[in-house]
Amino acid sequence: MTDTAVYAAGAVVWRMLEGKLRVLLIHRTKYRDVTLPKGKVDPGEMLAETAVREVREETGIRVCLGVPVGVSKYWMRPKRQKVVHYWAAEATDDAIRASSFVPNGEIAAIEWVSVKQARQRLSYPVDIEILENFARLVEDGVLHTFPLIALRHAKAIARSDWDGPDAARPLTGKGARQAKAIVAPLRAFGVRRIVTSDAERCRQTVAPLERKLGRAARVTDKISQDAWEHGTADIRSVIGRRVRSRKPAVLCSHGPVLPELLSEMALATGTMRGSYVNSASALAMSAFSVVHLSATNPGSGIISIETHEPKV
Repeated sequence: MTDTAVYAAGAVVWRMLEGKLRVLLIHRTKYRDVTLPKGKVDPGEMLAETAVREVREETGIRVCLGVPVGVSKYWMRPKRQKVVHYWAAEATDDAIRASSFVPNGEIAAIEWVSVKQARQRLSYPVDIEILENFARLVEDGVLHTFPLIALRHAKAIARSDWDGPDAARPLTGKGARQAKAIVAPLRAFGVRRIVTSDAERCRQTVAPLERKLGRAARVTDKISQDAWEHGTADIRSVIGRRVRSRKPAVLCSHGPVLPELLSEMALATGTMRGSYVNSASALAMSAFSVVHLSATNPGSGIISIETHEPKV
């Protein structure tokens, strides 16, 4: 991000209605236009949590993010660029029924339409470009996805400052703040399952997420740094289980282990390995890479990878 640009995030929200795909448009009161739900990043937010929050605030619908569908950029007055990141996001029947939307001073109406109708009704070319990216996902048959998220543990006390076993090193104060900061972004992708290395720094990293979800992590030495260094890790079985489950999950591990973690995701899904896998595994502490896989055919390869890092 740059200091001069205004950042925002939103989604192409979709649903299946009587077997037909529909996308959600919003009619804004003040501007008298038709657009996609989006809004500015609040201080301290990461883009993914902004997208989910803005969809909820503007439409009343709680969504989880799917595949990214592009970034729109345009100029605002006075000479400031606005950068908007978008994801595909399914609105479930339960989420729609739970919506509390009523017309208000910001949003006059919301409307479910076909992709063809959306092309005709959207007010801005930048929104139509995002819609076209979404339409290509539909054409490719990869709209239904689930994420596997590779997470590097938050900042821990340095080895040089620690007298005990390496696996017992705890997080620093900054690391504890990072662990809290990633809870909302991880939840934005619908994470419900947590797998973590048995190292204390990993367990402490996922502890705030465990509390928020009310669900205990699966703790294993199979993806720990100690096991990896001793040649006893079993990353393949962990990844295979997660791919077969087709459920959103986060796997918390260590910097040296992450390249193999991502490589196994590629192998398990029949994806040709390339430099993008290496890039996705080169994570700062508390950063994570979201690997999007087809929910109907995980063996068809990785659909998309995106990386996020908290500014803590």
